[in-house]
Amino acid sequence: MPATVNQLAVDENPAAEHTDSGNAVVSRIVNAPPDAVWSVLADGWLYATWVVGASRIREVDHGWPQVGCRIHHSVGLWPALIDDTTHVLACREGTELLLKARAWPAGEAHVRITLTAERADHTTVRMVEDATGGPGRLIPRPLRQALIGPRNVETLRRLALLAEGRYRDRLAGR
Repeated sequence: MPATVNQLAVDENPAAEHTDSGNAVVSRIVNAPPDAVWSVLADGWLYATWVVGASRIREVDHGWPQVGCRIHHSVGLWPALIDDTTHVLACREGTELLLKARAWPAGEAHVRITLTAERADHTTVRMVEDATGGPGRLIPRPLRQALIGPRNVETLRRLALLAEGRYRDRLAGR
């Protein structure tokens, strides 16, 4: 099912809903159980595969996604790449991940990803992001969120494709 911006219920027509803090909520129903989605989130080496803007992974701290662990990534297009990190601020294994994503000199953001089990073998993934430091914070929140929302729709699409593909492979015994 396609991801949608600014809504809690997934449908084809996004509603203009925001969290209490005014951040866009992007959600998507993934055709795989939460453990299949979590397995993608828990594999730090896959981060650049599903996160829009991440270009490559240089290193993943042992223990990812435990609190304090980092992914050392690069953002941008070659040859203009910026090396930085994303680290875990909070983790409830299998259900929630709060990240501090850095891409200086643009700044840094907090990204919250939550997984909710739905009907058999389906998961609702919700993502909320906002700038927390750097020049990105100077952009007015409504404009910032208008830029972040569509990026995160694509991010959740990529995450869903990975989780669904791995889940299908698991069911097929591959």
